[in-house]
Amino acid sequence: MKYALLILLVLLLLGTPATLFFLSSSPVVEVTPTPKGLGVDNQIQVKVTSPHGMRFVTAVLTQGQARSVASKEEPADRWMFWKKHLAPTTQTLHVTAKKEQGFQGGPAKLVVEAASNDLRASSDTKSYDVFVSMEPPRLSVDDLEHIINQGGAELVTFTVSGYYTEAGVIVGNYRFRSFPMPGGKNENDRFCLFAFPWDTPADTRPLVFARNPGGQEVTAPFRVNLHPKKFRQRELDLSDEFLDKAVSEIDPGGTGDKLDRFLRINGEIRKQNNKTLADLRDQTEKRMLWTPPFQQLSNSKVEAFFADVRTYKYNGKKVDQQVHLGFDLSKVKQAPVVASNSGKVIWADRLGIYGNCVVVDHGYGLQSIYGHMSKIDVTKGQMVERGGELGRSGATGLAGGDHLHFSMQIDGVQVNPIEWWDAHWIKDRVLSKLSPPAASSAKPAEGAKEVPEVAPKQAGHTAKKHHKRR
Repeated sequence: MKYALLILLVLLLLGTPATLFFLSSSPVVEVTPTPKGLGVDNQIQVKVTSPHGMRFVTAVLTQGQARSVASKEEPADRWMFWKKHLAPTTQTLHVTAKKEQGFQGGPAKLVVEAASNDLRASSDTKSYDVFVSMEPPRLSVDDLEHIINQGGAELVTFTVSGYYTEAGVIVGNYRFRSFPMPGGKNENDRFCLFAFPWDTPADTRPLVFARNPGGQEVTAPFRVNLHPKKFRQRELDLSDEFLDKAVSEIDPGGTGDKLDRFLRINGEIRKQNNKTLADLRDQTEKRMLWTPPFQQLSNSKVEAFFADVRTYKYNGKKVDQQVHLGFDLSKVKQAPVVASNSGKVIWADRLGIYGNCVVVDHGYGLQSIYGHMSKIDVTKGQMVERGGELGRSGATGLAGGDHLHFSMQIDGVQVNPIEWWDAHWIKDRVLSKLSPPAASSAKPAEGAKEVPEVAPKQAGHTAKKHHKRR
């Protein structure tokens, strides 16, 4: 009996470690985003996937005899780890590449390793070839005069020297990406199509910038001739009928006072919807998909302008104020809505205050937006031609009457579309600054004419209907 118990005890002592060893896991490690270049001081984001946690994570940067190490450790857990089921974590490691450590500008190797926090403590290693940049990049900007309308767009060209990971234009709190110049000698010859946002003070000075992976940033001014704009003020009276329609359609599961629900829709949900539109910048094609000019909905009446400041009143009392970022164009009920130019559909779905909405990407961060549609006839990923039907106009979302809400955005910032309806503006402000291959592939459409800005009086005959357009 004692002998049998002794054998059982031996088996348990031998079996438990074997079981724990078998239950141990293998981690997965990756650096996000994938590093291509490093500066003097770097914050490396390491994603570790290990259900039992992390025993340690280490980043080692080497260049010849130079070596820099950064690591994090957790207390070892060899026995009770099997109780844990942890989600992936992201660890930040501070990796330096200083001259006093022996580093210099040039190629280097970054090796990242992480081990699971269990009995086996198996590890995963990733290796990256990187370029160490010790100095900030340098900029050379074109010497053209850049005429910009507040709320409008412009294009600047420049060249970056030295290693960089990001370059473009800064306008106040906004940043706009640049792209390699079509037909340029290399990726250092760049252009940036940017906006001067409607809400940016007129004395703001746009700057070209370039930034290396270590966070060193350089900026350069360029010649700007800004035309300030005074945007229209409008008052909209809210009816109980409209409030009922808005909250039941956009916030069907909401509770509480209908005015409070509308104010949430008009403020918080509006902000969320505009962020969704802005985030579509990441789906842009890095090529030109369009040919000038863009077309306005034919024979349409302008019911509202870009950047109209709207004061909302209920029972004669001011309850809210918002800015309308687009043109409201009315024609007839369920009028055909066509693509203003060729491109790729990147959104074709409901979107809060915009109702049934379609967004078409035209490349290089330029996108057109179509809202309040009663019907959508295209799908995400579909290529469309200028004039191709996208669906029908309607009154979905925050609309009180059948019309099309049309807007355009540059790198996620909505701009006045009226410039893009003008073939001469496109030629002077955009195409003339790009290299010949880009300009020759984007000739004005046959019969294209300059589209003058709509004077306020032109919309005067629709002023009495304006309260129906939201």
